[in-house]
Amino acid sequence: MKLLSPTISRLARMRFWRIQNWSNHPVASQREVLQELVTAAQYTEFGKKYHFSSLFTIKDFKKNVPIQEYEDVKPYIEKMMQGEENILWNTPINWFAKSSGTTSAKSKFIPISEESLTDNHFKGSKDVLTTYYENFPSSDLLTGKGLVIGGSHQLCKLNDDIDIQYGDLSAILMQNSPFWGQWLRTPELSIALLDEWENKIEKLATITAEENVTSIAGVPTWTLLLLKRILEIKGKQTIKEVWPNLELYINGGVSFVPYREQFEKIIGGKINYLEIYNASEGFFAGQQNPDDDGMLLFTEHGIFYEFMPVEEYGKPKPQTIGLKNVVTGKNYALVISTTGGLWRYMIGDTIQFTSINPYKIKVSGRLKHYMNAFGEEVIVDNSDKAIAIAAEKTNAVVTDYTAAPVYFSTHNNGAHEWLIEFDKEPKDLHQFTVELDTALKNSNSDYEAKRHKDIALRLPIVHALRKGIFTQWLRNKGKLGGQHKVPRLSNERVMLEEILLLR
Repeated sequence: MKLLSPTISRLARMRFWRIQNWSNHPVASQREVLQELVTAAQYTEFGKKYHFSSLFTIKDFKKNVPIQEYEDVKPYIEKMMQGEENILWNTPINWFAKSSGTTSAKSKFIPISEESLTDNHFKGSKDVLTTYYENFPSSDLLTGKGLVIGGSHQLCKLNDDIDIQYGDLSAILMQNSPFWGQWLRTPELSIALLDEWENKIEKLATITAEENVTSIAGVPTWTLLLLKRILEIKGKQTIKEVWPNLELYINGGVSFVPYREQFEKIIGGKINYLEIYNASEGFFAGQQNPDDDGMLLFTEHGIFYEFMPVEEYGKPKPQTIGLKNVVTGKNYALVISTTGGLWRYMIGDTIQFTSINPYKIKVSGRLKHYMNAFGEEVIVDNSDKAIAIAAEKTNAVVTDYTAAPVYFSTHNNGAHEWLIEFDKEPKDLHQFTVELDTALKNSNSDYEAKRHKDIALRLPIVHALRKGIFTQWLRNKGKLGGQHKVPRLSNERVMLEEILLLR
């Protein structure tokens, strides 16, 4: 198998010039993408309603087409799920990615077209792989297996009369992946898509422990759970003893910052870590270099991007800007138009640009996952970094966390209440709290101002929870495993109170 490495490396270099071409001309690439999208959909129901055939500029497009959230497009999607064609997109939609928020019982069904698979999801994956080989030409990545820790729902048919299926995005990607993708992946499809998560973890661990795994892709929380079980089965101390050729971990779920120390310890040797930004709605960006936290924005992958300053969110006619006008360090809500038939669709994520030449981004949070009860505007990017700093300074290891505000009372000012599950607890929880508070002050001037002399916010309240409590909460919600994650921050206390009741 190692004989393949030089050939693979040469093929990657041949493909790399295409990546350089669109990344060097991102604005032109985006203009072409929008033109192709509008032209393709001009005779759809949505295209006719918003006069796509008369839209010749980006300005025309933004003027005529309103920004959409899921409830706005839901009536169109319901028609498509009944087999109607030419509704949002001009080719048949046979798959819908079922995506549900952890805090919500409502499911979203995101249309997945053949074009969104080929020109976005699979193309993005190939570009990540190509860039990796460009940076590491002697890599043996493809001489072993890639362990993919995907979702827990197999594809289901809506009914027997129409050939339309729905399920986790990972299920759709796995069942439609090219032959070489099936060949290079572990475990086999029947195991990868098992519904019952605890049974799935056991089978994953048993099977993959005997494979030559060279890469892992998955959400950090569930990946760590699997790796710990593999060590138990094999009676080893580190993953490198089980998989000596492991060289890459790809994270596409949450910020890796709070988990990095745990991964380095359990793996027990040097590997590369890369972050990608993909969701049911599309594959948006990928980290090119492990030493650069920014992810290159994919501008030639069937998605047209707009960026909404977060202060515009909630306004009757929110304004968006294009790539030419973005600045680094500012929070934007991501608005997309796609080959799946989403038009000016707001997915709910917030991003920041880390570079504008080339355009690189990082995910900073969710529009609805933040704390701003007192004007402090704490976002997930702030909290992830603060948790990591506090853990490092107190020699603690954090498994998971969530936080919500404590509102003013007759006798006390407001505060933030944190529920933290530790793999290794700090010797002094109060010191951890102080370090967390200090790190938040250093990264967020609004928080610092509200904490000044405890005017609005007093010292955070931190609870060290028993191990497994977040998993129990997810199980109770029917959200165990796969792509499901504990929401980091909330401006309401509903979830926090539910978890407190489990203590």
